[in-house]
Amino acid sequence: MREALSTMLKTAMKAGDKRRVATVRLIQAALKDRDIEARGAGRDVGPDEMMSMLQKMVKQRQDSVAIYDKAGRDDLATQEREEIAIISEFLPAEMSAEEIRAAISEAIATTGAEGPKDMGKVIAAMKAKYAGRIDFAKTSGVVKEMLAGQGG
Repeated sequence: MREALSTMLKTAMKAGDKRRVATVRLIQAALKDRDIEARGAGRDVGPDEMMSMLQKMVKQRQDSVAIYDKAGRDDLATQEREEIAIISEFLPAEMSAEEIRAAISEAIATTGAEGPKDMGKVIAAMKAKYAGRIDFAKTSGVVKEMLAGQGG
């Protein structure tokens, strides 16, 4: 991913794409902060942590878009949307609703979950396997619904 960032930065600079240059530099700065923090703890920043960082950056921008839209600041909302699109290029494609339901069913079967009390086990199994591809804030409601259907 670091190589992809460098390549994208060079390409954007040659093309004169100021928004892309600025956004890639923001990603690199956030990654450098994580590297420094990780080095202090005696570890390396892994791919999962990079994905988590990018998802957090997207989420922050989505929150900003909502605020700017309410305030009528279309210019700033557009800028944030452009940054979301650029950051999202580094994230794996999100799973469809059908794929998420299938993943939940698989996680329920794998963990032997029997009802809502086992929701934590199911979510943990899914995070281990699908980190970066599922919005767990939205998915937890579906997990709860599917576990409730099991009569736990």
